[in-house]
Amino acid sequence: MERDRQPEEIRFDKYWLTLKRHRFPASLMFLVVLAGAGFVASMERPTYQAEGKLLFRKRDRTATLLAEGDKGTQLEALNNQNTPIDTEAEVLQSAPLVQKVIEDLKLKDKDGDQLAPEAFLKQLSVKGVKGTDILLVAYKSGDAKEAAAIVNQLIQEYIANNIAMNRSEAAAARQFIAKQLPALSIRLEQAEINLRDFEEANEVVSLVDEAKSSVETVAELSQRVAATKSEYDNVNAQTLALRSRVQRNAQAALTLNNLNQSTGVQQAFSQVQQVEAELASQRARYRAGHPQVQILERRQQALGGVLRQRIREVLGSNQAVSRTELQVGLSEQKLIEQYINSEVNRRGLASQLNSLVQARAAYQSRATRLPRLRQQRQALERQVATLRTNHNALSRRLQEVEIAENQDLGVARVVAKATVPGLPLASKQKLILAGGSIAGALLYILTAFSLDLRDPSIKTAKEAREAFPFASLGLIPLMRQKSQFGRKVSINAVPQLPVIEHPSSLTSAAYRMLQSNLKFLNPDRRVKSIAVTSSIAKEGKSTVSANLAAALAQMGHRVLLIDVDFYRPVQHQIWGLVNNVGLSNVVMSQVQLKTVINRVQPNLDVIPAGTLPPRPLALVDSKRMSALIAAFEQQYDYVICDTPPLVLASDVIALGQKTDGVMMVVRPGIIDTNSATEAKRMLEQSNLELLGIVTNGVAVENEPDSYLKRAREYYESVSLTPSVPSAGEVPA
Repeated sequence: MERDRQPEEIRFDKYWLTLKRHRFPASLMFLVVLAGAGFVASMERPTYQAEGKLLFRKRDRTATLLAEGDKGTQLEALNNQNTPIDTEAEVLQSAPLVQKVIEDLKLKDKDGDQLAPEAFLKQLSVKGVKGTDILLVAYKSGDAKEAAAIVNQLIQEYIANNIAMNRSEAAAARQFIAKQLPALSIRLEQAEINLRDFEEANEVVSLVDEAKSSVETVAELSQRVAATKSEYDNVNAQTLALRSRVQRNAQAALTLNNLNQSTGVQQAFSQVQQVEAELASQRARYRAGHPQVQILERRQQALGGVLRQRIREVLGSNQAVSRTELQVGLSEQKLIEQYINSEVNRRGLASQLNSLVQARAAYQSRATRLPRLRQQRQALERQVATLRTNHNALSRRLQEVEIAENQDLGVARVVAKATVPGLPLASKQKLILAGGSIAGALLYILTAFSLDLRDPSIKTAKEAREAFPFASLGLIPLMRQKSQFGRKVSINAVPQLPVIEHPSSLTSAAYRMLQSNLKFLNPDRRVKSIAVTSSIAKEGKSTVSANLAAALAQMGHRVLLIDVDFYRPVQHQIWGLVNNVGLSNVVMSQVQLKTVINRVQPNLDVIPAGTLPPRPLALVDSKRMSALIAAFEQQYDYVICDTPPLVLASDVIALGQKTDGVMMVVRPGIIDTNSATEAKRMLEQSNLELLGIVTNGVAVENEPDSYLKRAREYYESVSLTPSVPSAGEVPA
């Protein structure tokens, strides 16, 4: 659970640090607002408030002689839309009434001019008492008597105006109603005629009963349609089955049945068959052309003609009929008769079904029209009812306004007149001061965050890691000491050596951790020569170089610290050396190397920068410098090179090519985002071996998510503890 709440705590600490970081300008804005509120509070004068009350009574409806059952209601506008109390409150604050009071009482402003209605309304308060019909009228003024006089005068003007307005409204309403009532009577009569004509034209008596009867009839017809359809389906199935057995359509079957049932056709066909049989017998006995054969042939033709004549008489056409159709057995004849009877039955059922469907459709059509007729009738009835209601209401209203026009009554009476207040209102000084404090606090926050948004500097170690997404080698806090008055002051006016001077401090432990991290950067290749740089000046690269060299030397390593910053060398000041000769003199072959090497601590040698050359880059990029670095790597375990800032000088790029890697020092509060972006770009384009970054000058209070907070608790028994650098601190 604690881990789940940690992001919220970190965010709160970040906001708190922002407010703390810009506390001086933000506090100034807070004090200005608070002083302004105090000035306004001091200028406040005593104010008196007089109050009067108006009661809005119910109308005496018995005086209006309205119809029985009309309930009395409170006064309300003729259109009956707004809340009466709210409406009368607006009337009390109307410009004509206010102007009349100002003129009657001759009210003046501070300059002696007539009081403006706007200024009058600012001091006037009109509101209803909750749950009652009482309206509270109050006025504030520096003069108690004037406040009471104004309230009483306003109430009197309102009552007089209300009586006149009621009478004028009643007269106007009477004239309006007198004009509207005749026209409404004509419209009501016409609506009643339209309803009567509609009922006569559509033969409407009782649409409800007709609709019920139509529904029952349609339901009955639907049942009969369903039954007939079922019977038709059965007969149709039988017909299809018989047709498949007969293998003829209905017409062919009917023709065949008629031929087989015709006695004349069957007798002629029998005679033809007998002649053909006899002819076949004679042909077997005689040759063609024999008189007996010819007689039989002529007889065959004659009987054939008789057969065809009788077939035409039966069928009514010259339809050709085969002999197989004239020779049908008894069983087949019965089957054909069944088929024909089934077909006749099927067609009868189809006709009956069609009649039922049509009848049902007719009733459904009528039933479909009934809702539309009912809707039209209801519309006409509503129109008649509405017009009749309006006519009756307008007639009653005419009687009411005629009586009201002759009455001289108001709708409000004075419940309590305003009296001269004895005590002023409660002072608002505390409220003004509280509001000023709140406004000042908000302005404090706004100022702090506005300044923070405009500040491009990197403020915490976390932001530094985000700006330089490289390996983090360590966090270096700054050391402080307490003055005799308990205030924290910086001890970094000149770069210090806490590794030597305060070995038990948290800062010294941080440098020892840094030198330990360097050993594990590359397990395959040991890093011996390191170029220490920063993005811009004052980030503490020289201090980090000196303390890192001292920490390595204390671990028994032979270390050489070289000041390669030919612009602003500092190492000779840190170690108390003379900078008459140094590295630049050796590179230019002016002195021998051994004359510039200074032993400052056991295992630690320092070479100062020497004479500042006119062209530093030429010395750094020379072959002589490459040879010296290679020689130093042979003689020492570590070679630490203090170089100029990366963004300000290109010497670092040249020297970085000659060393094993570059170590970047980043100090929150000094470096800005633009410089960090440029330094990152230069590192990426130069293809230097970047060992990592060292975050210097870390304020433990500003890093709630850092291990330094716990580490400081561990080292808090030491007299010198890390803290936030002061405004005047200038690191190397």
